[in-house]
Amino acid sequence: MSERTERLLHIFIESFVPLLKAGLAFTVPLTLLSFTLGLALAVATALVRLSDFRALAGLARFYVWIIRGTPLLVQLFIIFYGLPSIGITIDAFPAAVIGFTLSVGAYGSEIIRAAIISIPRGQWEAAYSLGQTRLTALRRIILPQAARVAIPPLSNSFISLVKDTSLAATVTFTELFRKGQQITATVYEPLLIYCEVALIYLLLCTVLSALQRRLERYYERYDAR
Repeated sequence: MSERTERLLHIFIESFVPLLKAGLAFTVPLTLLSFTLGLALAVATALVRLSDFRALAGLARFYVWIIRGTPLLVQLFIIFYGLPSIGITIDAFPAAVIGFTLSVGAYGSEIIRAAIISIPRGQWEAAYSLGQTRLTALRRIILPQAARVAIPPLSNSFISLVKDTSLAATVTFTELFRKGQQITATVYEPLLIYCEVALIYLLLCTVLSALQRRLERYYERYDAR
């Protein structure tokens, strides 16, 4: 084994654990928190857009239009670097959570809204014929069915969010990708380190994809009963 190969192997072994720790300690929590908050925002936004409150529905449409029409990187820069100019300073982690939450909320609301619309009108009418209010029908009949329709696209959004969290490095939050940048600055082996970073992202996304398939199969069996 050449000296160069031995050095690369040593760097790989020494850097893999810190990178994996950064992924598990920062990237995963950032993803879970942002997606949970974003999903709640998405449900609220979708319901507002489907409501009869025109002013609120218009406001929700405006929010979705702004978020979907601008890059996520620009949104993060506005939150972290732009807001301090008007006296609002947000630390790196909450700034990243806010940015990712707003993004998930906007895109997720379109998925949930489409899922609700896809439920046949007869389901609403059947609920009304049983004396249920619109809210009760929505909670007991419509949303459970819409959730099963929305699971695959929402799962894909979650997996995409895992990769998008690398953008948090641009606002100085030390997650997996930024940790890779820091290690690269000390060992001067960018190809090796960034390939390691890509490998860990790949492992995380593969695990999540497997969980997504299990979740979809579970609901397929549930529907078949």
